[in-house]
Amino acid sequence: MPATTTPFSPDLLDPTSPAYKKARRQHFKTTRNRSPHVDSEWTPFRAAEKKYKALFPPPDLSDVIDLALLDDTRADEVVGGVWRGASDAIPCREIPLKKNGPSLRGKKAYIFPNHPGLVVLPSFVSHDEQRQLVRWALQDHARRPNETNLDVHYVLPEEGLWSRYTSLRAAGEADGELVQPRISTSSEVPPPEPPGPRKLIANEPAGKGNYHELSASPKPPPAPSPTAQPSSVASLVRRLRWANIGWSYHWGTKQYDFAKGRGEIQDDLRRLCKSVIRLVPWEELFGGGNNQEGWDDGSPDWDAWDETYGKSVGVLFNRIQCLERRIEPDAGIVNFYQTRDTLMAHVDRSEVCATSPLVSISLGCAAIFLIGGLTRDVAPTPILLRSGDVVVMSGPACRRAYHGIPRILEGTLPPHLHTSMSGDSWEVYEEYLRRARINVNVRQVFPRGFDPA
Repeated sequence: MPATTTPFSPDLLDPTSPAYKKARRQHFKTTRNRSPHVDSEWTPFRAAEKKYKALFPPPDLSDVIDLALLDDTRADEVVGGVWRGASDAIPCREIPLKKNGPSLRGKKAYIFPNHPGLVVLPSFVSHDEQRQLVRWALQDHARRPNETNLDVHYVLPEEGLWSRYTSLRAAGEADGELVQPRISTSSEVPPPEPPGPRKLIANEPAGKGNYHELSASPKPPPAPSPTAQPSSVASLVRRLRWANIGWSYHWGTKQYDFAKGRGEIQDDLRRLCKSVIRLVPWEELFGGGNNQEGWDDGSPDWDAWDETYGKSVGVLFNRIQCLERRIEPDAGIVNFYQTRDTLMAHVDRSEVCATSPLVSISLGCAAIFLIGGLTRDVAPTPILLRSGDVVVMSGPACRRAYHGIPRILEGTLPPHLHTSMSGDSWEVYEEYLRRARINVNVRQVFPRGFDPA
């Protein structure tokens, strides 16, 4: 979806303001011919998506839990960002972390009775770490050999799109240099997508029983767009949507393409994810004999996550290549959202391991995160995620739950990601982040003890 071209005005949240009244007139003009029954067939999840992505009226966030309101040290972030939810919007419970220390002072974790396996750690990533992750995501990771959504359509600069953009920007030429599209070698032009909302691929859930069949299924490379035009480096930066981490993900089949091998996972990112898993007291989520169904091999293994999340084991892969596989994050993605982007409701079905923790890190502008149940007929829980927040999805109920991002909240870049708080070299990053959110998430593809051979 296109990025916002004008900054968000807080006046839109004030029904008495001229900006609100103007937006209301425009809304009535564009919707006056809309059927009053247009929402009659929406599922509860779809209704929630529509509610929070609506440009007018601006969504009421009083039913969205906003854990930053429980932290006095984030007051400037909340006030400056205009948007806010409520600290008591949904049931949740604070749980203690396993360890204490100077680096963990003030760190908290929350669990949700209606979503077993969901953990939110507000402001867990320090301000310095957030800036380091942003630099890594844009400059170091979104480039070869890591795949991005742009590689198939454009011949990207060898040094990486972001590095080329920053050097041209410094010379005042960011809009002048054009990146050329790839020329399709296929004589067949793919049919245009049908009008209407983008259709999600209903991929078969991966598991031990069908792993070999799915891994052997054809995964042809996507064809370059036949309509792609030369584009400036600056415009392509805003069109960057994802960069692959670890095992290569094949978007056409929604399965991993193991034939490409596994990419590297940055050491600091790996350490951060492992520290999260080792700090969460998993007995608070899964202890007491509850939540026993749906685990791999029918037996919960949460009590070993803090020990096995990082242990190295040797396995034979594809009967040919011997690899060292760690029982730790081995796949993931960096998502780059612009303020008009959304992530539709979906379920993670591609990992053979459907229960081990998925760690998700928010950077930049805040967002509404929706998490529901095993079908779209379950009304989702809305959570306001801010920069530095970490979400962990774990266990069979949570890892197979529908979830999505219906709204990036405009004007919510926190003060610690402004140039005045980060140094002069940060200016180009602040400019990008004012209209963007970066999400880094990592996960495990294979369950403990599973031999891909």
